[in-house]
Amino acid sequence: MTSFGDLLGPQPVLLPEISDVEDLLLDSADPVRAAADHPAASIAWAHLAEAALARGEALPEPVNHDVVAAYAFARTGYHRGLDLLRRNGWKGFGPVPWSHEPNRGFLRCVGVLARAAKAIGETDEYARCLDLLEDCDPRAAAELGIE
Repeated sequence: MTSFGDLLGPQPVLLPEISDVEDLLLDSADPVRAAADHPAASIAWAHLAEAALARGEALPEPVNHDVVAAYAFARTGYHRGLDLLRRNGWKGFGPVPWSHEPNRGFLRCVGVLARAAKAIGETDEYARCLDLLEDCDPRAAAELGIE
């Protein structure tokens, strides 16, 4: 008899901890150095993206260098996160729970990418990011302060 596993959907993906990077960032290390030393760690890119977006949102011109930099940092972290998700069994859809701390670097990058895309007028990308967050974990957008 062939087993097809859970017919209700894929199992949640729980990414492994990248404790050396997380420890560096918790110790207030420079996220630039953390990203340069550990470019596969989405959490480092999330820190860079969030800081750039915060600076950009504080400026009077809504489309500015920092917002575009946030978009680029977030996209990098998003793609590095996709690589890690796939190596851990993700097939391009299904649960990536916010409650699992190591998943948050990827989810935070998707959130910043959504906000930066909206800021520069890339509405299709904004919608795709919201759909991805919803597919990964319906609570993720609210946790990230995205409506």
